[in-house]
Amino acid sequence: MHNEQLKRFAALIAERLAALDDGDALGRDGRSTVVLDQQSVGRLSRQDALLNQSMAKATQARRDGQRRALKAALMRIDEDAFGFCDDCGEEIALRRLELDPTAMRCVSCASG
Repeated sequence: MHNEQLKRFAALIAERLAALDDGDALGRDGRSTVVLDQQSVGRLSRQDALLNQSMAKATQARRDGQRRALKAALMRIDEDAFGFCDDCGEEIALRRLELDPTAMRCVSCASG
């Protein structure tokens, strides 16, 4: 893979990491502790708040997983291993990497 392509992928990954950070900031309130004060909210409102908190935590866990995968892709760029299939060693198609720069396997190996 050419140096310019690697720089482009590093910029794409950095952009996606920044978007995850923005999502973290937006979802921070949803993950906060739910107040269970019966005087201020009703039972259904508390259940709704608990459900919203649960969904916010699941979304955060998904973002954390994506962040780990993106950082691993950056490490592969630094180690000159980016863009090569972990199974067969062949180059991963550029279009596949553009859609998912965290892809570690070519289409053939990924499909079994």
